[in-house]
Amino acid sequence: MGMQEQMVRYFAEEKAESWLFILVGVVALGASVWLLRTGSSYRGMAYPLIAVGLIQIVVGGSVAFRTDAQVAALTAQLASSPSAFQLAEVPRMEVVMRNFTLYKGIEIALLLVGVALTYAFRQKELVYGIGVGLVMQASLMLVLDLFAERRGDEYLSAIRTLPAVSASATNGP
Repeated sequence: MGMQEQMVRYFAEEKAESWLFILVGVVALGASVWLLRTGSSYRGMAYPLIAVGLIQIVVGGSVAFRTDAQVAALTAQLASSPSAFQLAEVPRMEVVMRNFTLYKGIEIALLLVGVALTYAFRQKELVYGIGVGLVMQASLMLVLDLFAERRGDEYLSAIRTLPAVSASATNGP
């Protein structure tokens, strides 16, 4: 598979996952409204569902709506100057990949907090519900980010294998 095809595939999968983020965020907000309006004993779940749901909608929306323009610009850059494409895209993707390390750490921490809350506060409905909501959202986000990280790693590897620029030029002096 050529670089153009790999790039298009990477961004198509990113865009598809972004729409999934949006859908999950909307469902989380809807579930939160229902939990709060019904006075459910699990109403505490609404708070992490709302917080993370809003993040999912914003992040998913920003990726989904910028992807086509980004692919068009990268396609033009790749066609006109593979070396310029590589020199710009490698550092950008390295930042993206470092961010996944941060996101996973946060998601794992939230997952652990959620689990701890469900154990420590089984008799306190509100706090227990918050814990359950954290477990739900953090685990879902972790799984989706693991998929995204793997895609990003494959795409970055493909960019690095372009023969246009030597390894020393992309890694500094």
